[in-house]
Amino acid sequence: MLVIRLFAILAVIGIGGSLVAWLLTGNPKYRLWAWNCLRAGIVVLFVFLALFALERVFVPFV
Repeated sequence: MLVIRLFAILAVIGIGGSLVAWLLTGNPKYRLWAWNCLRAGIVVLFVFLALFALERVFVPFV
């Protein structure tokens, strides 16, 4: 769980920083970078949740 929390904090910092940079400069590459960070964060979250679900399914068999 600590890994998920650390990743979430880093993702929020990265997304927030790039959105602030986009608002200050108007350069659309920062908005695109924020969008890519958000998508990567969601993918990593789903992978971890899938691993936790598989653990709950397969641990009783061991």
